[in-house]
Amino acid sequence: MPFVSLNPTTNQVIQTYTSWDIDRLKPTLEKTHSAQQAWAQISFAQRAEVLRKVALQLRTQRDRYASLITQEMGKPLREARAEVEKCAGVCDYYAQHGEEFMRREPVASDAGNSYVAYYPLGVVLAIMPWNFPFWQVFRAAAPALMAGNALALKHAPNVPQCALAIEVMFRDCGLPEGVFANLIIEVDQVAEVIASPHVHAVTLTGSEAAGRKVAACAGQHLKKCVLELGGSDPFVVLHDADMEYTVNMAVASRFLNCGQSCIAAKRFIVVPQIVDEFLHKFKAKVEALRLGDPLDDATQIGPMARLDLRDELHRQVSDSIAQGAVAMTGCKPVERAGFFYQPSILDRVTDKTLAYREELFGPVAAIIRAANEEDALHIANETRFGLGSSIWSKDAARAEQLAARIQAGCIFINGMVKSDPRLPFGGVKASGYGRELSKLGMHEFVNAKTVWINAKFV
Repeated sequence: MPFVSLNPTTNQVIQTYTSWDIDRLKPTLEKTHSAQQAWAQISFAQRAEVLRKVALQLRTQRDRYASLITQEMGKPLREARAEVEKCAGVCDYYAQHGEEFMRREPVASDAGNSYVAYYPLGVVLAIMPWNFPFWQVFRAAAPALMAGNALALKHAPNVPQCALAIEVMFRDCGLPEGVFANLIIEVDQVAEVIASPHVHAVTLTGSEAAGRKVAACAGQHLKKCVLELGGSDPFVVLHDADMEYTVNMAVASRFLNCGQSCIAAKRFIVVPQIVDEFLHKFKAKVEALRLGDPLDDATQIGPMARLDLRDELHRQVSDSIAQGAVAMTGCKPVERAGFFYQPSILDRVTDKTLAYREELFGPVAAIIRAANEEDALHIANETRFGLGSSIWSKDAARAEQLAARIQAGCIFINGMVKSDPRLPFGGVKASGYGRELSKLGMHEFVNAKTVWINAKFV
């Protein structure tokens, strides 16, 4: 089955690619394994130099890569530029700090000398999604490569041009052939790759259903696995929130990337004292968002990435309305070429409506009216997901106390949830396990080896 690069703005095919058979896949994995063994022997300084060259390439060719992202998955060009810049930043971060993160750590024991030494695991299979087609790859690749691992990328089938561009970029910047390999394979071939003796770990960013399958397969073969899955992040607005600032951030948090982000704010939980004011201001700003051609710098909302995704979102919205939610604005597809959906607000979402339970992966905000602050916290945790979360209040100290009760991998107080190379990123519950980024993310795919030396021989 061919991989099709389809422009979601025009619904026109850009390019098609033939998926690999076993005769191409098997030798690629063998080559990647062999290349990793050599890559693991070179110095941290040499690895860092490659990452710095990649960062420079990303910056100097930013507009070209951003245009590729926009044409292939539809995000506004200005957001695509920011994504490319962020990829450059994560390369620089691990080039600067990677050797430090891999440094052996002395541990006092009954030995004459004992320490923990960190070594790469081998080849990491990275199964990545389409919504941030460069960033998702780079946040996995930069720490893995700096640690001495190789990366085999199975990217989403609707962004093959992005996957190929990243592979070429690494090669052009001096990464040895095979250390980064783009696998053009079908979903049903993933289990075979995980089972391969040439693959030693797997990281997945994707759906809950995909995470369960990958985790089961990795577990069967006793291979390390990190999962970053869906989210239905609560955006908890307390009575003393800075209203203008909070509303502006609510719009940014929900509608960035046309709402197609695992860490986008999705459930807006508002206490009764300020819910009417919040909704009035929020609605005005949502309706002012400019929808259109994502290659136009003035556009704030582009198309959704695929037609099936738009159709599924509209089904969720329609079902929620039938169950009692109120369409405050939008809540319909846009009648034009491409896969556009109106920036939307669903009010009166309750535990009887689908939007309360399911992740809405698109430009739709679900408003949940809490009875009080305690109820707001209860609602925030009443989800199977636990990726990101945020609390909005002028009393930061009080908000920090409440944050301790939120069941999520991260909590932002008066700030939009985002990933940052300096901080660990990941979730709990059905949002997955393990961490990406920071020192913790780098250590997910290393062998933390204990070294103990008898005192008599020191």
